[in-house]
Amino acid sequence: MNIGSATKKILNDPRYIEAHDQWFSRLQNIFDGRQPPASDPFHLLGIFGSYAQADESLADCPDKWVVRCLENLAEQAKKSLSPTTFTPLCLENTFPLYGVHFIDKIFGCEVFFHDGQWYNHYLPTGVGSLRPVDLDTNPTWQLAESIAKKFVAENVSVPLFGLPTIASALNIAVNLYGEEILAAMLAEPAAARHDLKIINDTLCEIHRRYQAIIPPRQLQSVVAFLRAQPSGYGQICGCTTQLISGDTYERFILPLDDELLGVYRHGGMIHYCGTHTHLLGALAKMHNLRAIQLNDRAAADLKLYREALPDTVIYLNPCEQMTIEQAMGITANQRLVIVEKLEVES
Repeated sequence: MNIGSATKKILNDPRYIEAHDQWFSRLQNIFDGRQPPASDPFHLLGIFGSYAQADESLADCPDKWVVRCLENLAEQAKKSLSPTTFTPLCLENTFPLYGVHFIDKIFGCEVFFHDGQWYNHYLPTGVGSLRPVDLDTNPTWQLAESIAKKFVAENVSVPLFGLPTIASALNIAVNLYGEEILAAMLAEPAAARHDLKIINDTLCEIHRRYQAIIPPRQLQSVVAFLRAQPSGYGQICGCTTQLISGDTYERFILPLDDELLGVYRHGGMIHYCGTHTHLLGALAKMHNLRAIQLNDRAAADLKLYREALPDTVIYLNPCEQMTIEQAMGITANQRLVIVEKLEVES
């Protein structure tokens, strides 16, 4: 199954390519610290292709899923010409590929869908017993790889390809073991380091494999429609770092996060959604950190992030505790991306 000629024409339309390129050029200026002081705030809210599969299994029809999502993007393509907001067209792999439990599934967890979202059961084995995964024979990676290759085979130049949730070593370790990995970092550090390294090595390898498949100008990290970065930047999810001290983060996790971001030639972004400011001293030591994405509770701490990391780009999801006006005052509209609110149809 392939997209039709009309869809292919739209998704290769030079107008949409030029619009993307112009916005990415402006975004690169923000990352480079070359944004004119008096310029308007940079607003981002992309468009993702969707396809309701009903009772179909993604594993049984990955090609059909890609085609239907691309057709849906073509139907919405004119929205990407907004003069006020960067609205990239994105094929997003997050939700169909097990949500935040994609890597858990690769490591052998039971992952299941319930009441509108994905969940997993912890591994039955203890911390320190994790073994490397053979991606070449892993059904979950083979499914993900087939989606990526199908996207490339359709030969469309406009859409971005948003990765599934590859997350970070700590996020995945907590998904695999729950609180046991947190206790192990204190009581059984060698066992904890063993498993964290295996997880991080796997994450790095998956990023490299995607880099070998997807054209650089289209490759984006998770949730690209809200976190799109210029070409050559990666992203990790730092949600669970609020569960550990700054010292524990610096000793166990920071080197892994820095290594993972270093898979990309320009480094990349960390996503935060809770209380993470106790890590600011450690984050200032990260060689490959280029951007911070703040939403929910984390957004309220924008001022602290800006003061501690003045050269880091901040993607802000505004909230009641941190409005656009407040953010503009704190940052002087420098190295700031405003992520607009996604309106969910009821």
